[in-house]
Amino acid sequence: MTDLTTATIVAALILVAAIVSVEFGISVAIIEIGLGVVGASLFGPRPTPWIDFIGSFAGIVLTFLAGAEVDRTLLRREWKPALVIGGLSFLLPFIGVALFAHYVAGWNLRQSEIAGTALSTTSLAVVYAVLVETGLAANRLGKILMAATFITDLSTALALSVLFARPSAYLVLFVVVSALVIALMMVLQRPFFARYGARVIEPEIKGAFLALFLLMWAADLAQSHAVLPAFLLGLAVSEVFERHPEEQRRFRIVSFAFLTPIFFLKGGLNVDVRQLAAGAWLLFGFLLVKIATKFVGVLPAARRFVRPHAVFTTLLMSTGLTFGTISSFFGLNAGIIDQQQFTILMGAVIGSAIIPTIVAQRWFAPPLHALKAEEIVAVEDEEFEPLRPRHIKA
Repeated sequence: MTDLTTATIVAALILVAAIVSVEFGISVAIIEIGLGVVGASLFGPRPTPWIDFIGSFAGIVLTFLAGAEVDRTLLRREWKPALVIGGLSFLLPFIGVALFAHYVAGWNLRQSEIAGTALSTTSLAVVYAVLVETGLAANRLGKILMAATFITDLSTALALSVLFARPSAYLVLFVVVSALVIALMMVLQRPFFARYGARVIEPEIKGAFLALFLLMWAADLAQSHAVLPAFLLGLAVSEVFERHPEEQRRFRIVSFAFLTPIFFLKGGLNVDVRQLAAGAWLLFGFLLVKIATKFVGVLPAARRFVRPHAVFTTLLMSTGLTFGTISSFFGLNAGIIDQQQFTILMGAVIGSAIIPTIVAQRWFAPPLHALKAEEIVAVEDEEFEPLRPRHIKA
């Protein structure tokens, strides 16, 4: 199959995913992964070198955007419940899933660590979408949920970087480059925007892409991953997007129109349906362990800090998508897990994005009004739109 044939099929699948997402109100990321699985089975495309490269960069862009979504003022205000709920949301599933992978599934230590990392996450995309749709984004519960999700995702990024870093001179270079990139972005953001901002040629986006490529280059030399510094870089420049919301909108358009669809579609293209069916018991086992350990860790803490809505909080903290996909891809690309193990982990990640969300919204949602269409018209993409209380009517 030629590159143009593959590109045409990929473009068609991306368009179909967008249409289905709009028509049925389902996260486009989930649909893109699903269509990747269907497309690979029906049409036969598999990830090519250009898909792998764009998908890898898109994963780092997603990580950067996730960091940029964090409201630092909110985090400072609700740091205690966020730290307790978010920390337990990461720690217990990481340990529980890793033990299950090692002692039940028979995976080796490194493979078990990948499994624990991939299934310890909470989906910022899913959590934010639910908060917007139910009108919870502006109240204390919504703010604690967003802050706790940040703590969980930061812990996941940290675990992925620390556990799989290989000590070397290049690792030192990676740390130095990461620190310099973050520092320079923070120092130069104001004068850069003052001189080059609000131009159709988008120097700001090009500068951010250069910074992310530098992080990926240094990480590649160190045989590590740029997920943690990219996340911290997004967090460091989050105030830029607050001051320049139009720039954030344009950045999101560039990313979500082309880059991130290939990232999620690539995940589906790597899934073999036959391997998924053969490992169905293991997939459900991983999913069950993730949700059970989330409940063991999060539910008691949620009862302390958000008691009337503890189960709702726990279910949303049990979701996973973006960082779970990134962690699974890292394991596959690094040769730590094989294709079948990747397929099983991806199945569990997707399941955790769907099942807890449906249960939370159907049976445990707080009795608040859903937002009217005009109240959410400013939300261009439910998956990664930042928390903006001014758009929400309490």
